[in-house]
Amino acid sequence: YIWIFCFVPSVAMASGTALIYDEEMTTHKLLWSDPVCDIEVPERLSSSYEQLKRYHLVERCVHVPAREGSEEEILLVHSSEHLEVAKSTQTMSEEELKRVSGNYDAFFFHPNTYHCARLAVGATLQLVDAVMSGKVCNGMALVRPPGHHSQRNAANGFCLFNNVAIAAEYAKLKYGLQRILVVDWDVHHGQGTQYIFEEDPSVLYFSWHRYEHQEFWPSLKESDYHAVGLGKGKGFNINLPWNKIGMENSDYLAAFFHVLLPMAFEFDPQLVLVSSGYDSGIGDPEGQMNATPEVFAHLTHFLKQLANGKLCVILEGGYHLKSLSESVCMTVKTLLGDPIPQIT
Repeated sequence: YIWIFCFVPSVAMASGTALIYDEEMTTHKLLWSDPVCDIEVPERLSSSYEQLKRYHLVERCVHVPAREGSEEEILLVHSSEHLEVAKSTQTMSEEELKRVSGNYDAFFFHPNTYHCARLAVGATLQLVDAVMSGKVCNGMALVRPPGHHSQRNAANGFCLFNNVAIAAEYAKLKYGLQRILVVDWDVHHGQGTQYIFEEDPSVLYFSWHRYEHQEFWPSLKESDYHAVGLGKGKGFNINLPWNKIGMENSDYLAAFFHVLLPMAFEFDPQLVLVSSGYDSGIGDPEGQMNATPEVFAHLTHFLKQLANGKLCVILEGGYHLKSLSESVCMTVKTLLGDPIPQIT
C-alpha cells in the first residue's frame, strides 16, 4: 500500500453556490398588445425557479436576498436623465406608459418596471458581493428585466438598466479589480455592454450572437467581428457573429476553445460575469439555434477555471420556457460542482 498524505494549507476557501431570486421581479409585464415584446413574460423567471425546485437544486444553494440597487449604483453606468425617465413611469397611466415605451426600440414600461429593474441591479450586486467576499464560490442571479442591450441613456431590447455593466463598474470600485471578463452567450449582441466598455481595457467583453450579415436585430455594423474596441480598449472587445442559424453544441464548444478561452486565460480575469441569455439554446424562437441545455453545463465548467472560480451568472434572454428552465438548471448544477453530462 502506498499512503499519500495531502497537506492542505490552512486557507479558508470559499465554498457554495449562491442563488438569488425574488418573485417581485415577475410583476413587470406588458399591459397592451405588442408582438415584438410579448415574449418577455414573467414566467421566464417563475418557470426557471420552479424547475430548480423540482430538481432539488434550490435547497442545495446558499440563499442570498435581493435588494434594490441604489441610484448611485445605477449612475455608475447610466445618465441621470435616463434614471429620471425610468423613475417617472411609476405613477403613469397605461396610455402614458405606452407613449414613453414607444420612444425606445423593443421596450415596455409597467408601473412596477422601475422597482423590478432596481431589484435586478441589486440582485446582481448582491451576487458580486457574495462571491468577492468569499461567502460563496460562485452563483446565479435570476433577474428581469434583463440588461445587456440598455445603454447609458436609453432602454433597449427589453432592458432598462445594464445589470452586468453596473456590476463590473461596482466590482472595480468596491474591490479594486483591474481585470473583469464579461461573457455574453445570449443570442443577441449586447451592444449596450459593448458601448459602455469599448474604451476600457479593464473589461474584456466577449459576445457571440446571431447576426446574419446585419439582418438580425439589433442589425448594427458594430456587432460584426471588426469591432474590437477603441483607444485604450482596442483589443478588449470580441464579437463572434453567427451568419447562419442552427448552430450546434460543437459550434459553441469550438467558439469557446478557439476564440474565447485562449484570450480569457491570457487576460487572467479577477472576476467573470456571464450575461447568460438562453435564447441561444434549442427551441428558442429568437435564436433558432440547436445547442442543447447540456452545452451550458460545459460552458459554465470552462469558465469556472478562470478567476479562481469567481463566477457570477446573470440571466438575460431566453424565451422558450422549457429550454430556458432546463438550461438554467444545467448551469446551476455545474456551479454546484455536479459532474457535467456528456453531450453529442
